[in-house]
Amino acid sequence: MTIRVQTVDFDLNAELAQLRQGNPGIGAVVSFVGLVRDINDGQNISAMELEHYPGMTEKALEQIVVQAQARWDLINTLVIHRVGPLQPLDQIVLVAVATRHRGDAFAACEFIMDYLKTQAPFWKKEQTPEGSRWVDARETDDLALQKWNMPAQGGDPA
Repeated sequence: MTIRVQTVDFDLNAELAQLRQGNPGIGAVVSFVGLVRDINDGQNISAMELEHYPGMTEKALEQIVVQAQARWDLINTLVIHRVGPLQPLDQIVLVAVATRHRGDAFAACEFIMDYLKTQAPFWKKEQTPEGSRWVDARETDDLALQKWNMPAQGGDPA
């Protein structure tokens, strides 16, 4: 497991190569890269700044990955989240998961991203033509998180 919170950009190819380096048991790598958009909630965004609580943020991200490890057979995971000033098209976040099989990789990557969006202590401020604004959590992010708490299907409901 690798967790990094950093101001500098990351090289996707180099990070994925490092994630799977030297492990012939890896059969699947799934990754997600989040980017800064130039529009949010119908308003143009010229810049964004991400703040975090050093130490607490890394621990929260680690706990999210630990939860994923408890659900799926993960060989390796990587979470990189940038902080500081960012511009449209900049990379914000990389979540990558290496497993033996694609199903676990897809599910774990989505799980980590869903939890990261709602549970990790990051604060986002956007620059719009009307000035700066802090961005609240989205209802859609909370709804995405709920699917991971659903009871197992089948079996005796009693």
